[in-house]
Formats: sequence, structure tokens, C-alpha cells
Amino acid sequence: MVLLLVVDGANVVGSVPDGWWRDRRGAAERLRDGLVPLAEEGIPGHPGPVEVVLVVEGRARGVRAVPGVRVEEAPGSGDDRIVELVRGNAGRSAVVVTADRGLRERVAALGAGFVGPRAVRRR
Repeated sequence: MVLLLVVDGANVVGSVPDGWWRDRRGAAERLRDGLVPLAEEGIPGHPGPVEVVLVVEGRARGVRAVPGVRVEEAPGSGDDRIVELVRGNAGRSAVVVTADRGLRERVAALGAGFVGPRAVRRR
């Protein structure tokens, strides 16, 4: 089964001080577009193909999916939606992309792995 790669959009976008706060939706769209190659390539330690899911919340809502990246809008907390996605895919290998320690602990308790934002940010 293909690895599930769940990206904490708010956390990854916020990891680079590039003015994202002026246009959160635009920043999430740029992140989404940068994730497309990962569907085929994978990430370090997890070769592709992988299923990429970008979770957005708040003012980043409205970002549409593109081939290779599914977008999930969190109705409330993005962290809660990520946990729901991991829980809903129990028995499947999953990796969450976030630097949030609390979220890392929550998904690890469900058997998922995690990596930091650098694993998906292109330089």
C-alpha cells in the first residue's frame, strides 16, 4: 500500500518567514504546488509514489486539489483533522509533516511517523 503523507499546511507554511501572513491562501497554494513532485518522488527515507494530503485551515481554506495533492479543509483545528486522517487510515503507513511537538506526539501514539518541514520544502 502507498504511504500516506499528511502535510500540516499551517505549520509548514509558517516555517519560512516569507510574508505568508499577508496571503495565507496564496502561501498554501504555493506549498501545494511544491508538493506535487513528492507524489512520485517521495521524501527522504520514503521513496515514491506516496499519497500526498495537504491539510489547510482558517484563512487558507479554499485551496483546491491538483493532480498529485489532495487538499483537506479542517472545519476547526488543522491538528485535529490530521489526527482524524491518521486514525482513519489505521494499519496503513503514514507520515505527518510538522514541527509541532504536540501533534507529533498525537500521531506517533497512533503509529504514524513524522518529519519536519524541511523534508518537503524546496530550496
